[in-house]
Order: sequence, then C-alpha cells, then structure tokens
Amino acid sequence: MRFYAAKALAALATLPSLVVSERMLLSNSLNSCQPDSRFEASLFNVVYTPGNNSADIDLVATSSVQGRVMFDVAVIVYGLPIIKKVVNPCDIKGLDGICPMIPGKTKLSFNFPVSGDATKDLPGIAFSIPDLDAMVRVKMNLTAENKDSRSVQIACVEAQISNGKTVDLKGIKWATAVIAGLALLSSGIVSGRGHLNTAAHVASNSLSLFGYFQAQAIIGLTSVHLPPIAQSWTQNFQWSMGIIHVNFMQRIFTWYQRATGGAPANIFSTLRTISVQVQKRGLEMIEPGANVVARGLSLLPGPVTNGAARLLRRGNIQTEAGSYIVYGIQRVAYRSKIETTNLFMTGLTFFCLFIIITALGVAAFKGIIELCASSGLLAKDRFLEFRNGWRIILKGIMFRLCLIGFPQIVILCLWELTQIDSSAEAVLAVIFFLALTVILGWGTGKVIRIARRSIAMHRNPAYILFSDPQCLNKWGFLYIQFRASAYYFVVPVLCYVLVKAMFVSFGQKAGLAQAIGFLILELAALIASSVMRPWMDKSTNSFNIAIYAINFVNAVFLVIFSDVFGAPGIVRGSVGVVFFILNCSFSLILLLMVIISTAVTFFRKNPDARYQFMADDRASFMRSQTHLTTTTELDALAATARGDKGGYKSGLDLDDDDGHLHPGHGMHRSTSPVSPSMPLFPASREQSPFRSASPASMEPHNGPPPSGYRQVNNSRYVLSEPLLQSANTDHSSRSPWKRGAGYD
Repeated sequence: MRFYAAKALAALATLPSLVVSERMLLSNSLNSCQPDSRFEASLFNVVYTPGNNSADIDLVATSSVQGRVMFDVAVIVYGLPIIKKVVNPCDIKGLDGICPMIPGKTKLSFNFPVSGDATKDLPGIAFSIPDLDAMVRVKMNLTAENKDSRSVQIACVEAQISNGKTVDLKGIKWATAVIAGLALLSSGIVSGRGHLNTAAHVASNSLSLFGYFQAQAIIGLTSVHLPPIAQSWTQNFQWSMGIIHVNFMQRIFTWYQRATGGAPANIFSTLRTISVQVQKRGLEMIEPGANVVARGLSLLPGPVTNGAARLLRRGNIQTEAGSYIVYGIQRVAYRSKIETTNLFMTGLTFFCLFIIITALGVAAFKGIIELCASSGLLAKDRFLEFRNGWRIILKGIMFRLCLIGFPQIVILCLWELTQIDSSAEAVLAVIFFLALTVILGWGTGKVIRIARRSIAMHRNPAYILFSDPQCLNKWGFLYIQFRASAYYFVVPVLCYVLVKAMFVSFGQKAGLAQAIGFLILELAALIASSVMRPWMDKSTNSFNIAIYAINFVNAVFLVIFSDVFGAPGIVRGSVGVVFFILNCSFSLILLLMVIISTAVTFFRKNPDARYQFMADDRASFMRSQTHLTTTTELDALAATARGDKGGYKSGLDLDDDDGHLHPGHGMHRSTSPVSPSMPLFPASREQSPFRSASPASMEPHNGPPPSGYRQVNNSRYVLSEPLLQSANTDHSSRSPWKRGAGYD
C-alpha cells in the first residue's frame, strides 16, 4: 500500500520543469495520521524520476490485520487536494504481504514503472518551487466480506514529498556569517582609526543584524510544525546559535559523552533501516503507540499514552514500528546532521572557539602594529589608544562576545538540563549559564551605578559613561548603542532574551504555548521600542524598530502555523511562502544597509560627518580625550610616575565617598571641554579654579587667569560675561553636561 503512496507521489511530477537539473520527487518517511493505526512503516524511501518513468521503493512495514484492503489516495499540494484515486493493491504486481494483507512485518524493495499519464493533473510548480509543501495521504480500508457490510478504515498514513530543491543553502549561510563577522570586525578597525561615532553606529547595526539572524534561528528551534520552506529558511541561520556540523567534532562529542556516563543517540547510524519523521502537528498528537527512547534505551517499559508523552522529560521518541520522531530543537539537530545528544556540546564548543579565536586575533593584532610601529612602517600615533589600553579593550571585546552568545548559551544550557545527556554535560550547562548571566548582570549593574554617579556629579549620565575610556572600552557594549538617558535599556533587552530562551527550552512539548508566548513577548518588545526609542539616533531607532516589527509579524505567523485557528491547509501553506518572501527580502535589505554603511567608512575622509549630531553630546566627551587636550612633557612624566600608561590606571571608583574621580581618570583627559586650562576632574580643592579662600591663606596668583575666566582677586576666578551669555543663550555651545537627553 505504501508503495502506492509512492506511485501517487511519483505521480507528483511529470509536467515540464523550469530548471535544468534532473527532475525528481522523493520521500523518506511515512507518518501515521490516525490514532491506533494498524499499519505502520519503520522504513519508507521513494524516489521517482520522470525521465525514466519509474519509482524506486524501499518499504519496511508492520501490519496487525489480515484481509483484502483498498487504498484511498489523495495528493495534497499547499493544503489543496489535486488528485484523489481509489487503488486496489492487487492490481499491482510484486506487493506480497499487502494483497492480501497479512499480520507481521513486510519488506519490499523494487522498481515500479509509472505511466506518463499519472502526472497529467499535477501543477507545473511540482518540480521547480523549492521546499515543495506537498504530501500523499493514503487511507487503508479493510474490505467487507459481503456486500451488506461496511468497509473499516484500519490505517491512515502520509508521505511528505520533496523535489530535491530547497532554500537551505550553504551559500546563504556563508554569506550571512561572513558579512555579520566583517561588520563586527570593521567597527573595531574604525574605532582604532579614531572615528568613534562611526564605529558606534557600525557596531550597533552589526549587533542588531546578528540579533535578527538569531531570532530567525530561534523560530526554527520552536516545536511548532513549520511549513517546509520555513523550516529550510530558518535552518540557514542556525550557525548564529553555534549549530554547525563538523565530522571530527561529532566523533569527539560522542566519545566524551560515553566517557562521562552518557549513551549517545544513534539516529544517523540507523537511517538505512529506520525512517525519521519530522513532527507534524504537535507532540500531544503522537499516537499512543509511541515509546520514548533516551540514548538508545527505553525509559518506560511499555507504550506511552498521550498524557504521559507530555510529561516525559527527555529522549528521542520512537514509534512501535521503530521509526523516530523529531521535533523542535531535535528537528534542527537532525536537519544539521547532528545527533540530538551532541547538539549541546556542538553549540558550546563553537561559542568557546569564537571567544578563543577572537582573543588570539586581538593579541596578534597588538603584536603586529607594535612591530610595524617599531620598524617605522606605522606612524607612532596610529592606533595609539588601542596600543596603550589594549587589555581593557580586549576585556570589552570578550564581554561583547558574551552578549552576542547569550541567546545561544541560555537556550542550549536550559535545554540540556531537560535532557541530561551526561552528568558532565549537565554540570557544564549550569556553569556556562550562571557564568554568562552573572557576567552580564554584574556589568549591567556596573553601568547603572556609573550612570547614576555621573548624574549626581554632572547632571548627565553621558559625562562619565563616554569620557572615561576604561568604562567606555570595557562596558560600552552594554550602552553605547542607546542614547545616554536610556543607558538602562540593556536590562529589558537581557530579560527579553532570557524569557524567550526559556520558552524555547522548556516549551518543547507545547508548541502552542511557545507561539502564544512569542506573540506576547514580541508585541511587548515592539511597543517598548517604538514608544521609548532608546537607541542613539533616528536612523538607529528605525533600524531596530523595523527588526522588532518583523519579529512580531513572524510571531503572528508562528501562531498560524500552530493550527490553533483550525485554518485550511492552503492558509498554512500560503503563510509559509509569505514568511519566506518577507524574511528573505528583509534580510537582503539589512545586509545591503550594513554593507553600504560599513564600506562608506573606509572611503570617506571624515565618516563621522555623515551622522547627525546626537543629543546626548557623547561625541564631545569622547573627542575631548584627544582633541581637547594639551599634553605636555610634564604631563607624560607625571603619568609615568603614577604608572598610568595612556590614562588606563585608576578609573572611576564608585566607592569613593567624595564623589570625585581619581586623577588618572580619562585618557589624556585633564581639562574641561569648556576651558582647556580648567581641570576636568579636580581631585582636591587646591586644583579647582572655583575655590574661594581668603587672601590671607593664599599666595597671590602671578599668572594669567584661565581661558574664559577673569580674576576677581588674588585667588578667585569667575566666568567672564561673554562665556556666561553664550552658555545661557546659544544652544549649540551650552556646556556638554547640560546638553543631551533630559535637558534639550
């Protein structure tokens, strides 16, 4: 019978194709669509090639009935039935064990000729459209022994059909990964060239692009049954979650799991004898004949009921006929050719390699530029900030990688705690989850404390956040993409990622709950980002709000895919195509925007000029580190005596009760942006030009007054009238700590 599923499936293809490659239709699993089915297949492989009008069929099936059967065959494309036929298997030669059907296991392997007329009713897209959403559904009816009796339906099976074309392409994976990586790298290079404003924009856009890719991958990790084209499209971005197949690594992970007390899954080693079914509707729809198999061993002695299947915690599901069922995260692992028990170690290993390779790259770059500088190939003042404070910058880069990998680590670690592939892997999951959560949580708390101190001292959070090079280079990844007054917005962003990861990891048995949770979460994120507009400027806000809007639309699609509305199949099929077109187009637009904005920075003499003036005046604080400085040989000697190389020494002490910064605060930053002759952070009252003291206690001031001030007596200075008038009337020249968010 199954074989005719192949014939009709074979039927799915004889109209002219729009492509040059050989046309074919194939299926590799036969899924049950009826509870208590009395006919199941553990192996079902069919390949139909219209070029020679034949279908190769391999079938291993188990039947529990005896008698003559008839097949009601329907070919369904994008939810629409296009072929319906009644087939008598006895009219087909070579179907021993099916005509008549006998109890037991039946093995069939043969080549079946298919007439060219079998495909005359098929649409022309059957061989051309990628990830064809088509199936052959066969209902098996046990014929009555006499004419007065009714036939009884004993089984219903479905075979998903593919034409071998897909949008899951290595080219897309490499292109997206390379562009995202180069954008992140470019931001560091641009920053080293001194264009800090441009570097902040490039880094912000590249991080947002990377986050969008991760959001696409997360949709593929949900247990909601996605249309074939949606499954393939989201599979293109699983590299952003560290899900990358490397043969020798898989062997190492399998060995490690065995060595630490686990038992690896063996799905791929049994593909020649056992089929793998991609979950169709939801785990609660799996027939009561399903057993749960963990690491190759059954967790329960007998069949699992529907209710018990929802309560089971781990393992691969295997039907009584022997075929495996994969869904959600397991589905992604199977499509990536990774054993489900190796998925956690795969993602964890690539995250660690990402960090190690980046650290080695930064250290190598430091060595190269120092070598070039000493040999005269590089100007002494090039990459000076990086050369002087490269350790702090390296720490900041490591922390930024932790932020990038946070969604990946949280999802995989929490999911591993529901699987417990081995005791050692469970320990690693706990350690990495807590480590990243603590690092990012502590860094966020640090930023909030620094911003509050800046507000208390200067009435503007941007003052210290952007003028202190240690704070900017170490913790800037948490706030530099936001405007200064929204420095705290990283908190809801991290909470958003954490809650989303929990839905994915803990909701693998409830696809509908995941879909509804995503809908609420994405709606809240879209509203918050649209109302608060926390990013640094208008263009960056538009860039990120557009991403959140697309994520919300995808969440709506996810609810439709969950079949909660009971919509016709054509609706799900059409929405799947719309999902692909929308996200493909949007991804292309984002990639082009990032490529163009990044490329322009290397061809313009002053790339900072293309960005509008930001209200928080961060550019003044950052630029004043080098452009508003009068560095003398005595300053250099004093810095050397303090051990303060390049200004990277003491930094901001949040526990200092006097509310001031240490003298070493700020790279080459000892003067005010208002007046270069005025100390920026007076460490004592003796250094301040605003101090008041009696003439008796002070030596007369013999030198000229600081620029912008006039001397009232021997020891007292006040702002000159022109400067006061300018500060009160001219918006563009107001004091930097009175400009910006909250003051304009």
